[in-house]
Amino acid sequence: MTTEDSTSSIPSKRATSALQMGPRKKASSADPLVSHGRHFGRTVFALCNYPSLLTNGVLRLEQMEDTPLENFSAEERRKHHVFEQLLDSYPGLLERLRNGSEEEILHVGELIGKGASGARGDDTKSLKSAILDWISPKGASIQPPLHRNSKIDRGFNHELTGSLLCPAGLDWHDPETRENLRSGEILVCGDQWPVFLYANQTYDDEDPWCGLLRSRLLTSAYKHVFTSPSSVDKDPKATRSGNARLHGMSCVTIASIAYIATQVRFALSSSSVFSRSDTSTDSETFYHSLLDLFEDPDESKEVDELLIWWNRQVFPTSSAAQRPISANSALSKIRIKRLATLHVMNICRQDWEG
Repeated sequence: MTTEDSTSSIPSKRATSALQMGPRKKASSADPLVSHGRHFGRTVFALCNYPSLLTNGVLRLEQMEDTPLENFSAEERRKHHVFEQLLDSYPGLLERLRNGSEEEILHVGELIGKGASGARGDDTKSLKSAILDWISPKGASIQPPLHRNSKIDRGFNHELTGSLLCPAGLDWHDPETRENLRSGEILVCGDQWPVFLYANQTYDDEDPWCGLLRSRLLTSAYKHVFTSPSSVDKDPKATRSGNARLHGMSCVTIASIAYIATQVRFALSSSSVFSRSDTSTDSETFYHSLLDLFEDPDESKEVDELLIWWNRQVFPTSSAAQRPISANSALSKIRIKRLATLHVMNICRQDWEG
């Protein structure tokens, strides 16, 4: 996908890919849409050109009066799905867009984008330091030391961060591989997933789903961003509500997992500025590649199981209904008795009708 940075006119917005990061542009004033954009970016779609998304979404709604969505390209359908999620998540937004001028639509997009980029910046800054606490060896310090305020010695430059960022399937302990990663001889693209995504940094080439996106590093970062920094190792004790509670979030979304994975990957890297043009981190490709996996219908079973696992880690109360009922518990006996009663009633009804 290509991205054009111009936002001066509607035609240029039509040529822009909405699901790419838009240009950095200031939104003039505080608005509830800014707060909404913070949460939407974290949980639905992070790297998005919102003025383009809204402009093209409104135009597409008009086109869909004559052309069904199925006739659009896969990319256009994906954009429209994000657009619909945004409309559904903010009551009255559709009317505001339909009744507003082109300038108003762009302004709304800038407000949402301001919130999304602001949240992303806050999380990037916060995780930059916190990540070092989570990767430190138990009972020891990182050697050689990593600086909290500088990332120049991270990435493949350091033994610890390099071992975590090493693409799954490559052997970081192999001297030649390690040197080629450091020198750039081996170019790591965004769709080459790092081994830190896997539980215990263990990748099974025969079963690449095994342990994928179930690492403690990811759950620590997720809790840090969505519940509170104090909830990473224990129950939250923060006096202020975490981002999840502030926005009524009670379950994990697939996009929020991809967002946190992208943030952790960037925090471990040596790059200092989160930018879509940064080919060394290739963050957009990485983020999109995870979403591609999550949205693949053929992977739905594994994705559903992954979400259940994540909800148990982050929102254990809300996911309790998805846990199997304990055998021989009072609840299981009540359910069994109810099913037996319904079965007898059905038999009696059939006999009566017969």
